[in-house]
Amino acid sequence: MSSPLNVAVQMDPLEHVDINGDSTFALMLEAQGRGHKLFVYEVPSLALGEGTTTPGGKTATQVSASLRPVTVQREQGNHATFGEPVRRSLGEMDVVLMRQDPPFDMAYITATHLLDHVHGIGPGKALVVNDPRWVRDSPEKLLVTHFPHLMPPTLVTWDVGQIRAFRAHWRDIIVKPLFGNGGSGIFRIKEDDQNLNALLEMHFARSREPLMIQRYEPAVKQGDKRIILVDGQPVGAINRVPSGDDHRSNMHVGGVARKVALTERDKEICAAIGPFLKEHGLIFVGIDVIGDYLTEINVTSPTGLQELERFDGVNGAGAIWDCIEAKLKSVA
Repeated sequence: MSSPLNVAVQMDPLEHVDINGDSTFALMLEAQGRGHKLFVYEVPSLALGEGTTTPGGKTATQVSASLRPVTVQREQGNHATFGEPVRRSLGEMDVVLMRQDPPFDMAYITATHLLDHVHGIGPGKALVVNDPRWVRDSPEKLLVTHFPHLMPPTLVTWDVGQIRAFRAHWRDIIVKPLFGNGGSGIFRIKEDDQNLNALLEMHFARSREPLMIQRYEPAVKQGDKRIILVDGQPVGAINRVPSGDDHRSNMHVGGVARKVALTERDKEICAAIGPFLKEHGLIFVGIDVIGDYLTEINVTSPTGLQELERFDGVNGAGAIWDCIEAKLKSVA
């Protein structure tokens, strides 16, 4: 076993997680099982200010948070035991897991800027997973556009005329907010659907953000595959199948997880994007594949670890900690 690490987890309230489905909880259980010491904090407690003065007379920037020591156990209703919160520099940690849920808004982006100050390996630094710069530069629905040969036909725009022309050409389309998550706000608009104009008016009246438009892929009826990659390598997949009459397969909106194997096309997609993920410190990534097409690359707070272990016996959390420990050991 590696030396015990101090691990800070940036997340939404731990008290409210689903202990049988939450990937952050799985990562915490695995870390604790390896002897690592856990702390949790929420984004609003982050603070950036002046820290210690170096021997050269320079004042270092310090990022601190209100850290609560915690132990976790898989016991419904009693899954976390907390110590007293103490404000500490994140530079005193060995690892920071950035695991709060989107939306990917300015608050989320600001948190990545603050974590930039501590990200690294060595004194006064902590390995932030995933690399905050590349989380910031890789929003799920935009990162995938750098691999157009893997995607279904896609349009990102504010221009209503462009959207209408895209629908006229492909006839059956998916309209989704560019920075949404969990299946929220995703609409299927068929050729004869008269709601497109009203939908666009409603969105642009409320938001300055563009929309992503994609050709509808009938293969989604057989499922939207979530493939887990660790340091650029696939470790397994689950299939999320829409329930009832809903076209969305996200588990947040009722999609059902099922066992599934990786196809040759899945492996081809992973081989194409894996080097980019590894090079840019995106250790824990979940990609979405419908049929033969890559639709999203999720780097902010991917899910699926517990379902993967339940269906295939693959310890994805263990693979992630193996990777983190190896990176820390390589420069020790």
